[in-house]
Amino acid sequence: MEMRDYLSIRRAYNLVRQRVDSARRVNFSEFAILCRLSLTDRRMRTSDIAEYQGCLRPTMTHRTKHLAELGLISREKGETDRRNVVCVLTEAGHAEVKELCDETRKVNVEAHPTSRITVDRMCRSIDVMGSLNYMARDLVLLALNQTEGGALTVGALVDELGFLQPTISMSVMSLVEEGMVSRGRVSDDSSTLYVIITDKGRGEAKRLAEPIAGMTVGRKARKA
Repeated sequence: MEMRDYLSIRRAYNLVRQRVDSARRVNFSEFAILCRLSLTDRRMRTSDIAEYQGCLRPTMTHRTKHLAELGLISREKGETDRRNVVCVLTEAGHAEVKELCDETRKVNVEAHPTSRITVDRMCRSIDVMGSLNYMARDLVLLALNQTEGGALTVGALVDELGFLQPTISMSVMSLVEEGMVSRGRVSDDSSTLYVIITDKGRGEAKRLAEPIAGMTVGRKARKA
């Protein structure tokens, strides 16, 4: 997957998520779980979903419980091993996947009019992207590393990534503390403060970019 496509889809969903009532919002990882359940169209053990997203079981339990509370999935005890919990998409969950994928597709096309991504392709893209638990700070590094000169204002990062300004500001503060970025002016005659990626930040961005470059979005199987 091209970095441009990855960041564009993440931005599009961030903007779509803001339009949803706060009580019903799902984060990107939870959205990806819904897409995976939609594509597999069968029950999945929480342990298998945790393996797919590379997270610990307690984290996956929290995510799936949230989705169940929203009525988007059901969580049931396994038939052969009662210690396992299996998840299945509800009718409301199927409808939510379709709506969120369509809205994300529309926002993505608004930014890139030549894009011909379909709802099914968007769902498959979200599914593949959901295997990486990249947070706002990670996307800030990826965006800066993609930018000529490696510098953007906080406002430009908000526009580039679709996060709210407080989220970007907190991410930048964390990255400054870790030496991944610095705050400063890009020229002596500029009065504008920029977020500037450091050599350490570029190294981390390169590490984050490697699995994205290896992502492949499968095609919908053709009917015989």
